[in-house]
Amino acid sequence: MFYLGLMWEYFKNYAKSRMTYRADFWIEVVSDLTYQAMNLAVILIAFRHTPALGGWSEAEIVFVFGFFMVPYGIFSCFFDLWNFGERYIVKGEMDRVLTRPAHNLFQVMLENMYPPGLIGSFVGIAIMAVTARQMEMAFGWTDLVMLAVLTAGAVLVYFGLYTAITAIAFFTDAPTGILPLMYNLQSYGRYPVTIYNRTMRFVLTWLLPFAFVGVYPASFFLERSGPGDLRMALLTPVVGMVFTAIGLTVWNIGVKRYRGAGS
Repeated sequence: MFYLGLMWEYFKNYAKSRMTYRADFWIEVVSDLTYQAMNLAVILIAFRHTPALGGWSEAEIVFVFGFFMVPYGIFSCFFDLWNFGERYIVKGEMDRVLTRPAHNLFQVMLENMYPPGLIGSFVGIAIMAVTARQMEMAFGWTDLVMLAVLTAGAVLVYFGLYTAITAIAFFTDAPTGILPLMYNLQSYGRYPVTIYNRTMRFVLTWLLPFAFVGVYPASFFLERSGPGDLRMALLTPVVGMVFTAIGLTVWNIGVKRYRGAGS
């Protein structure tokens, strides 16, 4: 209850500060939605030149794109830490965070929360609903439960990976350049892994498992009959928990190594 109350207080502070400049708020929302619309347009344009992609139809790929947006929206709401190294390590704001009773990572997440990111999640659900209707898919209550479980697993994958990558800032003050690379690689998770070579499939499945934030869990609802599709979909929560554990371990090691900004 303490952390839920803390989250609510941070959210209210965000709302007060952002609503002071409403135009900026809506510009950010429109900018995010425009970016996702351009990604969707790339998919639609690609299917103007081919009837299928790796054995997947246009509606199936768009459905995967919709699912991809749901966990990404949740992730971007609570873990938008592009400037962590500059703000908390170089400028020393981590000193302030470590003097407070709440867990340091939780505080950092709340200080950088970005609620407009959740709008993308709702848009993703709408895209899934439209394409599911086109494909005459039937959703029962068990499917809604699985949607929640698989979405949670995908969010944990994001959380674990980016926590570990962000924690690199504890070991070096220099910008690593890894975060922009990860943001580019994650987009590969919204396409069938069968279109990539064996090395890329291995990377997207086991090393940087972005396939578990899009195509694998989405294949559960599409009832893909390919080899291992269902098994890989059900592995999503497991992979999420494993990478979350890795991310938290790297973060905690980094916090113990942290010695302050100094003079």
